Amino acid sequence: MRLRRDFVQHPHELYRRLRTEGPAHQVTMWGGVPAWLVTRHPEARALLTDPRLGKDYARQVELFPPGVTGAIVSRLGAHMLNSDPPDHTRLRKLVTKAFTARAVARLRPRVETLVNELLDALPTGRAVDLIEGFALPLPIGVISALLGVPDVDRARFAGWTKPFITTSTPEEVRAAETDVVDYLHTLVAAKRAEPGEDVLSALVQVSDDGDRLSGEELLAMSFLLILAGFETTVNLIGNGTRALLGEPEQLALLRADSSLLPRAVEEFLRFESPLNMATSRFTHEPVTVGEVEIPAGQLVMIALLAANRDDTQFAEPDRLDVTRADNPHVAFGHGIHYCLGAPLARLEGKVAFGALFGRFPDLSLAADPATLRWRPSSLIHGLEALPVRIG
Repeated sequence: MRLRRDFVQHPHELYRRLRTEGPAHQVTMWGGVPAWLVTRHPEARALLTDPRLGKDYARQVELFPPGVTGAIVSRLGAHMLNSDPPDHTRLRKLVTKAFTARAVARLRPRVETLVNELLDALPTGRAVDLIEGFALPLPIGVISALLGVPDVDRARFAGWTKPFITTSTPEEVRAAETDVVDYLHTLVAAKRAEPGEDVLSALVQVSDDGDRLSGEELLAMSFLLILAGFETTVNLIGNGTRALLGEPEQLALLRADSSLLPRAVEEFLRFESPLNMATSRFTHEPVTVGEVEIPAGQLVMIALLAANRDDTQFAEPDRLDVTRADNPHVAFGHGIHYCLGAPLARLEGKVAFGALFGRFPDLSLAADPATLRWRPSSLIHGLEALPVRIG
C-alpha cells in the first residue's frame, strides 16, 4: 500500500480500515520509504517497549532511500530518541538529572504569565489564527525559558525546525541544520562561560561519575528539547481547541466544572494526538505482530493516532468525552522512550485551556471545519491554522 501525501488530511478513515484488516501492514511512505505500519493499540503499546525494535541513528539512516529528508538524516538526529541501550540509558540519565520535576514546577508562574499576555493580545471582533497567536508562541516561550534562550531568539525556532518534520528539500534541511548548529554553538558557549538557572546550563555542567555529554551530543540533545519542547504542545492546544469547539455539550461540561481539566487534557491527547506516528524504529530480528511476521532489517512506523482510536481499548473512541476516566492513550509514547517533557506539556495544556475557555465564553470557529488543513507530516498531527473569533 502506498500512502499518499493527502492521507494526513483524513487519517482516521484509513486507520479505522487498517485496524480491522490486520495488526501490521506493508506500506510505502511518500519519498519511497518502505515500512511496516502498526495501527492497533495492544500491538502498538507492546512494540513501543520491544527491545527487538531498534532506534539507533546510524542503522536507521542506512534503511532510508538516498535523498529522503528529515531529522533522521541530520547529525542533529543523533540524540537519545534515536539511540538504544546502553547509549540511550546513559544519555537519558544525564538529561533527566537536568530536566527535574523542580525545573518544570518552577515554570508554572512563567506559563501562567505567558498565557495571560498572549490572551490579552488577541483581538476581539474579528477572525484570528489561534495557532499563530496563542498555541505556537506559548510553548516556544516556555521552552525558551526552560533552556535559557534569550527572548529575542524565540521567533526563529519554528522556522528552524519546520524542515525536519514536514516535507522539505535536502537543501532546506541542510540550510536549517547549519543555522541551528551555528546558533546552538554560540548559545552553549555562553552557558559554559556564564551558567544560569536553566536546563541548558545544567546540561553543559551535568555529569554522572565523570561522564558528560560530548559536544555533538549536547548539540543534538539541545535540538531535541527545542523540537519536542514545543511541537507537541502546539498541537495539543490547537487540536484540543478545534475538537472542543465542535462539541458544545463537552465544552459546557468543562466550563461548568474546571476540575475536569486534567481529564480533558488527556482526552485531547487521545482524540487528536499531537503526533501522528512515533519516530521510526527498525527490527533487529524477525518480530511477530499478531499473525504477521515482520522480517529483520525493516522500518516500523507505529501510528499513535490510530492506536488512540482503537475500539478494543476505548469505548466510543470517535467521540470526544472530557469526563473519560479510563484513558491509557499512547500520545506520549510508552517504555524507555516515553516523552521526557510530558509533565510540562500537561501543565501548559491545563493552564492554556483553563484560561482560554474561562476568559472567552463566546469563542467560536471562524471557518468551516471541513476547510481546516493538517500539516503535511507523517510525524506531526497538527493544524496549519485555526481561525477563531473572540466575541
